[in-house]
Amino acid sequence: MSTRFVSAADAAEMVGDGQTVAISGNGAGMISAESIFAALETRFLESGHPKDLTLVHSLGLGDRGALGTNRFAHEGMVRKVIAAHFTWSPKMQHLVRDEKVEAYCLPGGVIQQLLREIGAGRPGLFTQTGLGTFVDPRHGGGRCNRRSKEQVLERLEIDGHEVLHYKPFRVDVAIIRATFADTRGNLSPEEEAVDLDIHSMALAAHNSGGRVVAQVRQVLEAGSLHPRRVRVPGIMVDAVVEEPLQTQFYGLAYDPTIGGSLRAPLGVSPAEVPSKLERRIIARRAAMELRPGASLNFGFGIPGGIFGVIAEQGNAGELWMSVEQGAHNGRLLDGRLFGAARNADAIVSSVDQFDFYSGGGVDIAFLGMGEIDEAGNVNVSHLGGNIIGPGGFIEIAQYAHKVVFCGSFDAQGTELAWSDGRLAVVRPGKVRKFVKQVDSITFAASYARKTGQEVLYITERAVFRLNQDALALTEAAPGIEIGRDILPYMEFRPRIDQFSTMPVSVFG
Repeated sequence: MSTRFVSAADAAEMVGDGQTVAISGNGAGMISAESIFAALETRFLESGHPKDLTLVHSLGLGDRGALGTNRFAHEGMVRKVIAAHFTWSPKMQHLVRDEKVEAYCLPGGVIQQLLREIGAGRPGLFTQTGLGTFVDPRHGGGRCNRRSKEQVLERLEIDGHEVLHYKPFRVDVAIIRATFADTRGNLSPEEEAVDLDIHSMALAAHNSGGRVVAQVRQVLEAGSLHPRRVRVPGIMVDAVVEEPLQTQFYGLAYDPTIGGSLRAPLGVSPAEVPSKLERRIIARRAAMELRPGASLNFGFGIPGGIFGVIAEQGNAGELWMSVEQGAHNGRLLDGRLFGAARNADAIVSSVDQFDFYSGGGVDIAFLGMGEIDEAGNVNVSHLGGNIIGPGGFIEIAQYAHKVVFCGSFDAQGTELAWSDGRLAVVRPGKVRKFVKQVDSITFAASYARKTGQEVLYITERAVFRLNQDALALTEAAPGIEIGRDILPYMEFRPRIDQFSTMPVSVFG
């Protein structure tokens, strides 16, 4: 076979009605084939085709506006979505909420590993990932609305152990991105922030008898690419779109320290330490759980503030840090650039990263929390009536030896003050986060108890620990009275056997 070199408009013509399309991408445009997405959107708006697509993606991609999966969020263009994260695409969230599309939310690593299994011709993915959570068939099977009736996974027992079987499907088209292609179709993402799952997507489409379409910044002569830098060999690539204006992130030029080709001296900027009082408190208290030599993972949101504390303390060299997108060590980036790193030691495929995580490779994971209930369950995937999705949260939370959940005690309007060595709640938030029962289980405390996992819940006001029979309050901030500032704003009473005062040093 030979790879064709086509325009984005021609590539869009390669997608047919009713096909299953897997797309790569993460966050703020990382490894996202935006020119091809735009051409697909234009074609649909002008002709009504392609229609009734099944869209598959493992991590969230978009700008919360018009880019990424927002390009596909037109009624009739997509019939079904299988994804791990939706928050970057409010337009797709609206279609799901309004029952305009079928939607199935699965763990990010599961989707990536399932694509690999599909490409290898195996009968789906068999794993414990998701047991006890909202993807477990006993708790909804990952269905996001009433329209979604398909059973995309099943619970089985193998050798006396519960497992989930995620069922395979045909992939008709994979739309992926790299930095370079040569004239034989070999693809190298060498200057991208991440590799993600472009190989497993291409494998699934090619070996399903489908097509692989890639967007690159530049096409080079055959033999120009070092073979070690080729992530997808040309035999798997049907078409390449050259986009000279391709950027590393939305609107941001390529940074070689993020792509890994150069290293830069990294000082400590005051902006890296969270400026908001509660986020700074949480980050500094969470950083007290760090220990030299530990394998660490950090999740999106409030845990990202810990990066700045580590930089401030200058102890990054004593730790081994990673994120699900594939970066190891370096200066992990926060905010919309979460998932990338400057001066990384390694950037591996996110499929390999999830294998590392699900096999127990993380000693301590620092993750966000939306809702927490009296059993210790955590919800980050279904909030405010919207499907948010877990991304890689489920794999990380389920298999890390220790999990430190990080989040504010309440939300919407909280006002705090720190003076004279005391924290004061000036105004409590309107939304309670410690509830009787979470809307959806993204972290199953029952599974944690069964495996003996250590679990902490750190807020700016108090610290809790998961015990075998209850959620226990173990620390309170100086100046905080439990009966005045904590219990009235919880829908249940935690166990209070003995507790200590949070260290004053975390409040500075």
